[in-house]
Amino acid sequence: SGGHYRPPHCFPRYKSAILVAYRNQEKYLRHLLYYIHPFLQRQQLSYTIYLIQQVGTGSFNRAKLLNVGVREAMKDEEWDCLVLHDIDLVPENDYNLYICDEYYPKHMASAMDKFQYTLPYKSFFGGVSALTPEHYMKMNGFPNTYWGDGGENDDIATRIHLAGMKIVRTPPHLGRYRVMDYNEETETQEPWRRPPSQHNTRKTWKADGMNTLQFRLLSRTKHPLYTKITVD
Repeated sequence: SGGHYRPPHCFPRYKSAILVAYRNQEKYLRHLLYYIHPFLQRQQLSYTIYLIQQVGTGSFNRAKLLNVGVREAMKDEEWDCLVLHDIDLVPENDYNLYICDEYYPKHMASAMDKFQYTLPYKSFFGGVSALTPEHYMKMNGFPNTYWGDGGENDDIATRIHLAGMKIVRTPPHLGRYRVMDYNEETETQEPWRRPPSQHNTRKTWKADGMNTLQFRLLSRTKHPLYTKITVD
């Protein structure tokens, strides 16, 4: 219920909140839930899957939705780890543990089939990442001002460095992910490009993030396989 699980026969060593920014991607959602629950249970984690849904027809704001997810999830539990998960990615290797690195933010999706299982560029922090609540607050969370697709992951990578931390990566043989509905034919015609930065992160990171987060919580409902947080 509510996407919450704890192992029945042992005391879990880690508690992880899985946060997914969402908007009307029913097919991806079913696919992800089908794979991710057995995957996490084999790792014997205590976890909850949170879906943070944005209402209305305005531009999608993934980064701000994840800030909302962190704020709401921390009301439920003292989570050891916040796993920020794109809805269209499925992990391929059971040994890719959904737990945090003790010292630094961890980039988990280090090898996606979309990028031929390599990083598209050196500072890439997209797809799936794991941060402790302390890491998240230290960098003031994610920016609230990225509307539309792309860009925020580079901002986040910069924030991590500005906050005196560095990115650690899951080794590529473990951090393998499949992108759902990925079409190689269209990808070869249109090579993936790094999105242009919209912000001067160095100047804005302390004034745009968890400390300036504003939203209206419309509902919070427990579904059979996830907790849904709907916000305006």
